[in-house]
Amino acid sequence: NGVISELQGYDTLKPEQKYGQNSRIDILLSNENEQKKCYVEIKSVSLKIEDTLAFPDAVTSRGTKHLNELRDMVKEGHRAVMLYIIQRTDKAPFRLANEIDPKYKAAFDEAIKDGVEVLVYQSDINHEEINVKEKVSML
Repeated sequence: NGVISELQGYDTLKPEQKYGQNSRIDILLSNENEQKKCYVEIKSVSLKIEDTLAFPDAVTSRGTKHLNELRDMVKEGHRAVMLYIIQRTDKAPFRLANEIDPKYKAAFDEAIKDGVEVLVYQSDINHEEINVKEKVSML
C-alpha cells in the first residue's frame, strides 16, 4: 500500500516463493522486463530487553540460514532486503539481541557487508488490525 517506500516500483509481488536451499522467501518483487529481482525476508519483533526492542527472541538457526540465502541472492546480482516489523505498541530503539544468538548477529554482519539491505518498521496494532506504520532506526 506504499507505506514502505524502499520497496516501491515493482510490477509483481509474489508471497512464499521457493528459493535458496529448500526455503521460501516471504516476498519476491520483480519487474516484467528486468532480470533483477528483490527478495524480502520478514521477521516479527516482539521482544523488549530493558529499553530496546530486539530480534531474535531465541536462537534461530532458520533465521541465520535466511540471512545467508539473502547474501547468496545479492551475489547472484539481485536485491535482498531483511525487513524487521516491530509488533509492539511501545516505542523503543531496535537492535539485534546478540546476547541471545551470537551466530545470527555474525551472519547479519556478513550479510550487511555483502549488500543485504535492512529495514525496520513499527506497526500500529489495535483490536481489528495490524498496519505497518513508520520507519524506525536501528542501533
